[in-house]
Amino acid sequence: MQSKIKQFIYIRNLLQPNSKVIVGISGGADSVALLHFLTKEGYKCIAAHCNFHLRGEESNRDEQFVRDLCRQWNLPLEVIDFHTEEIAAEQKVSIEMAARELRYQWFEELRIKYEAEVIAIAHHKDDSVETFLLNLIRGTGIRGLSGMKPVNGKIIRPLLCVSRQEVEEYIGQNNLSFVHDSTNSETLYTRNKIRLEVLPLLQELNPSIKETIIQTSGYLNDTAEVYFSEIEKQKKNLLHSVSRKTCISIPELKKYPFAQTILFELLSPFGFNSTVCAEIFESLDGLSGKQFFSTEYRLIKDREKLIIDKKKEENEDSIIIPSPEEKVKLSFALNFNIIPAANFSIPKDKEIGCFDADKVKFPLTLRKWETGDRFVPFGMKGSKKLSDYFSNLKYSLLQKEEARVLCSGDKIIWLIGERTDNRFRIDEQTTKILVIQYNANSTDL
Repeated sequence: MQSKIKQFIYIRNLLQPNSKVIVGISGGADSVALLHFLTKEGYKCIAAHCNFHLRGEESNRDEQFVRDLCRQWNLPLEVIDFHTEEIAAEQKVSIEMAARELRYQWFEELRIKYEAEVIAIAHHKDDSVETFLLNLIRGTGIRGLSGMKPVNGKIIRPLLCVSRQEVEEYIGQNNLSFVHDSTNSETLYTRNKIRLEVLPLLQELNPSIKETIIQTSGYLNDTAEVYFSEIEKQKKNLLHSVSRKTCISIPELKKYPFAQTILFELLSPFGFNSTVCAEIFESLDGLSGKQFFSTEYRLIKDREKLIIDKKKEENEDSIIIPSPEEKVKLSFALNFNIIPAANFSIPKDKEIGCFDADKVKFPLTLRKWETGDRFVPFGMKGSKKLSDYFSNLKYSLLQKEEARVLCSGDKIIWLIGERTDNRFRIDEQTTKILVIQYNANSTDL
């Protein structure tokens, strides 16, 4: 095994002689073998152990084992505690996902702290096979079927060239101690089910299934390089940023012969899985307004485009603006100025509202529009329902949701960024003008 790993490190250029390495160690056989090998080969190792507190006293046992091992081997050790279940609940992700993100973020912090070149993780061939099957089940596309990479940014996996059996043989040959994770024999986690139930069934059909999957992953990895270079070109053509949202033109997307595949690649970085992407594709010829959700994003099918926006947890309450001088924290910028009316020319800009200052009474109220709201659009005499105004202008669901009104008392003075109210217009008797400038992309003008 030693010579195989040495050759793998050399061919893949994973490490330079005497490199400083952060080594993730759980206390299990794989990570103990990796730490032992790298130390034996003369690399400057800093061991890093995460206690996720997921297995009660067993988690504390693992930490103590790692502490004793590093003391015995005279190696520097960093340990961190995570309340993983609480963090997973707060972030609304799986415990596995939370643990993964916490681990890699902390490893990177240690790499910077110690000025280490890389972070070494003890994944081996069997892990790559299990990941392939896990991603196949989840439907992650060609990216997930490319297998684990020996190098991923600052992460390296020196053991990817060897199997779990070879690691166990190395442990025995070097008489190394390790701890056993009792959850590895449980089928609570999907990965364990694959290892303990799915792979044995596949091996009955093909005893060499692991090698077959590794080879297939290699082929797909090469194919993916070509595939993703082309996808990146199409992203530039199809993804457009408008007012801090991402838009995809439906007519442009449908020009492509493999539009559904391209749509999946466009949307997967936003957390939309293959099932949801298929539903979105089926909706392209349907009615506007349908919504789809990932963990962090919402997609709205509009008339001619798909609109992707980050989920918002806004305060829905009205906001009081006491005076033109007093600053109020908003999710966008409103800048108030009162100027003399003499020689003033009203700008032709929807983001600037101009009003007779004497007709506007502070405090003003900023709020979402409500069903039944009416205003008198500038230039008109009669009032109009906002809902009818939106329908006439063919407002999308997203535009309606984001519409805000500025009110003086119980009267709307401005549908912000769209149209002022005629009752507050500037006329021949106006002496002072209230100018309000709106900027959707800023909170500070």
